[in-house]
Amino acid sequence: MADAEAHVLPDGRLYIVGSTDISGCRDYCGPWYHIWSTDDPELRTWVDHGQIFSNEAGSPGIPWAPGTPLYAPDLAYKDGRYYLYVCGANNFEAVASADSPAGPYGDVKRIEGADGDSIDPTVFVDDDGTAYYLWGQFHLRGAKLKDNMYELDRASLTDNILTEQEHGFHEGASLRKINGRYYIVFTDISRGRATCMSYAVADHPLGPYKRGGVIVDNTYCDPKSWNDHGSIQYYKGRWFVFYHRSTQNGVTCRRVCAEPLTVLPDGSIPEVPMTTNGAEPPLSAFGVIDAACASRMKGDLYITPCEAGEIRAVDDAGDNAGYNAGDDAGDNAYVSVREKLTDCGGGNWTDAWAEYRSLDFGDGAGRFFVTASGKGSIILMAEGLGQIARAELSPGAAAAPETVSVKTDVVISGVKAVWLLFRGSGIDTYSFGFEP
Repeated sequence: MADAEAHVLPDGRLYIVGSTDISGCRDYCGPWYHIWSTDDPELRTWVDHGQIFSNEAGSPGIPWAPGTPLYAPDLAYKDGRYYLYVCGANNFEAVASADSPAGPYGDVKRIEGADGDSIDPTVFVDDDGTAYYLWGQFHLRGAKLKDNMYELDRASLTDNILTEQEHGFHEGASLRKINGRYYIVFTDISRGRATCMSYAVADHPLGPYKRGGVIVDNTYCDPKSWNDHGSIQYYKGRWFVFYHRSTQNGVTCRRVCAEPLTVLPDGSIPEVPMTTNGAEPPLSAFGVIDAACASRMKGDLYITPCEAGEIRAVDDAGDNAGYNAGDDAGDNAYVSVREKLTDCGGGNWTDAWAEYRSLDFGDGAGRFFVTASGKGSIILMAEGLGQIARAELSPGAAAAPETVSVKTDVVISGVKAVWLLFRGSGIDTYSFGFEP
């Protein structure tokens, strides 16, 4: 999923809906939407409610654009009914409705005045029941929606709500209300590339808006890091930002992530870093950590699915014997590694690293182990401690994963970020971890 819009709906659950990228595909988005929900305050567990809308050529949800990929959607609730706002690759804008968040969504109609004009709708229903519809790329437009939630009130049409020149607006607007003021979160190009999600604030949903700052930047998520699109939402006592990051060394294979954020008393939102643990508490450093959950990466390395023969469970029983025939039942007895970091290092000893922020070492860890293949070294750095361990991969075992365990130069304790530095060639990294 990419382009995640998060909403708390009347049943009290947090729902996210977004576009659907296809693993390995070099085009943006497939012709389907799914919706997910959770009631977990740490966002650990989610329910996939399945496909809620399709625009496949054989059964087009958009009759005037059959088979066209579906771009970023949004979802709104009003007067007992749910409304799914959709857009697509040829700039169509449409709305469908349903009796439940999971659909099925039908009664599809064009958004006249927006259809054919641009992409990325956002819908906001204010406290007085007035609904607003905003859309656009490079310059944001908006208008009130009529009570039927299908038609724009053309008299309220407002252009240039956000612009690239004044606000850094690229695309992907998402509107929320915080303490009586209106916040638009949007894809921001002001740092030179569309890797940021930033915010602007106004006293009215249609502006004028004053630029705030960057909320999250997905630079270093992948060698092909690119547009960052998502939303913010308050849920069970905390604000979260939902954003996406590139993967598989491509701009069209994106995944949703979430981080907690803070809205300060003056209304400003400090920038938050990408982390490994996201909305959850820091990850335990003990046992097996999936290498693919890196918060940031630099160099040519990237996350990719394991090949069929590599999808095996990693023993987490404490002996770190490497790959074993385990299960993935969720009891933490085993960690199933379905992805890996590939192309780590590089033949010329280039600057290549993966960051993991943050890990909880408790009272202390004194051994580091890593499962990888290839030729070279994997160096461990820890926040405030520098380089503290070096694992040498066996040159003769380059084609098969091996687990190397080494003693750290110092004991690591507390909550810290760590980095794996790669020096060598052909290195694929599957997992790592620590022992007392």
